[in-house]
Amino acid sequence: MTKRLFAAALPLLSLVAASAFALPAAAQQGESSAEETAQGDVAVTIYQGNLALVQDVRQLDIRRGTTRIEFPDVSAQIRPQTLSFNADGTAIVEQNFDFDLLTPQKLMEKAIGQMVTLVRTNPATGTETREQAEVLSTAGGVVVRIGSRIEVLRDDGLPVRVIFDGVPPNLRSRPTLSVTLNSNRSGTRPASIRYLTPGLGWSSDYVALYDENRGTVDMQGWVTLINNTGTTFHNADTLLVAGTPGQGGNQGGSRPRPDLVRPGTETAERERLGDFYLYPIEGRTTIANAQTKQVSFMDVQGVPARRVYSIGSSWLQSDSDFRPASSAISFSSSSANAENGGGLGDALPAGTVRFYQRDAQGSPQFIGENGIGHTPMGSTLSLRTGDAFDVFMQAEVESRQVISPGEYERSARYRVYENGELTREVEVDRTVDYYRTTMRYTFTNAKSEAVEVELMQGGLDRGWWGRDFRVTSEDVEGEQVNYGNRLYRVTVPANGERVVRVTYESRY
Repeated sequence: MTKRLFAAALPLLSLVAASAFALPAAAQQGESSAEETAQGDVAVTIYQGNLALVQDVRQLDIRRGTTRIEFPDVSAQIRPQTLSFNADGTAIVEQNFDFDLLTPQKLMEKAIGQMVTLVRTNPATGTETREQAEVLSTAGGVVVRIGSRIEVLRDDGLPVRVIFDGVPPNLRSRPTLSVTLNSNRSGTRPASIRYLTPGLGWSSDYVALYDENRGTVDMQGWVTLINNTGTTFHNADTLLVAGTPGQGGNQGGSRPRPDLVRPGTETAERERLGDFYLYPIEGRTTIANAQTKQVSFMDVQGVPARRVYSIGSSWLQSDSDFRPASSAISFSSSSANAENGGGLGDALPAGTVRFYQRDAQGSPQFIGENGIGHTPMGSTLSLRTGDAFDVFMQAEVESRQVISPGEYERSARYRVYENGELTREVEVDRTVDYYRTTMRYTFTNAKSEAVEVELMQGGLDRGWWGRDFRVTSEDVEGEQVNYGNRLYRVTVPANGERVVRVTYESRY
């Protein structure tokens, strides 16, 4: 019930806010319209991760001596501790951020203990009646005292307006920063503020059209700006930064990148700032509050790409049934004149890549999406788009035998001391068991064309005591990626199956 009363009171106050706040004429003067702003020359640097740097230079008439300067239209989420102020011939004494904004709810809260005027309109006759009311509480609803009775304002279908005598001095119609400073002279001069704010960020999205017959992909890159700071930034010089700036805390130990086959070693032709790449927005733009804005930053056609099927198997894995292979699309971010046929030719900000492919009628259809991290130019990426519909594999332990090496390994020698003196030595011998294991991998393919499946056999590295494994027989020559993983590229015929066997000898 409390929640309902509070929710019912807000539409009433919202209606008042939209058209019926009766304020003195002096209070109405000087209010900015939706198109007016006190901002000056604004530059906004936006980072990925909900953080932005705002720099605002305004021309202000500053008096000599101690004076207070106000900066309306700053971010409602400003981090005051990050603020820096600069004006010639001035020194800061104190700074304050007034974030208690003028809203119907705040106006009513500030009126507790004060008198307001309630105006009710008879919907049948249009007659208005006015009553003086003292605001008692706004917790869970608006409670007022009218004469000798207590009343709760509620949404009962009767039009009600609330008239206030004025705006409380500590409520602001716009987020406002005030600075008290000492000036050694009077006159108009540029005054700049710089601060960090959350609520303004950007993300990148990629639209990729994959052509399987040509083995290419067309890629468009889009930047999406989102402003939830509570403030519109007018005619701003906007710069986007791709990278991850530290914001305190332990940010080491980045997670592995399953999308990145190999990081690139090429330098993109973009301005860099330290370890970040800069993406300026051409021309000045207005970033409205509660707005999402999209800007194109990449449009590349005919980049070489291929579909990759892959599946993994752990050590001694025996599948009870067939598993689908993973389907991915692989391409490069190399320059267009790279030896491997070229690529996107740019560094890629972190974002989401959405893949499309044309159907028989030529209409692009969605086939999957995946995320990428910040990727240097020259990188090879393989982005998983989903499970294959037609390509499966089953891994089984076909046979496993214990091998006697015919010799012993002396594992330890114990010395026994009694009363501080060596009395005897005991040698302990133990046999070492070796195993011969044959794995059988069965692949099936329901496609009308042959496919290549990348099988990664993992779990070969068992620690220092088990690193003497051997591959004594394999139907397909494998590639030892590292000590624990061996890669097999298996071609599976069209509308058929293929069995691959690999025999390992190991201590485990």
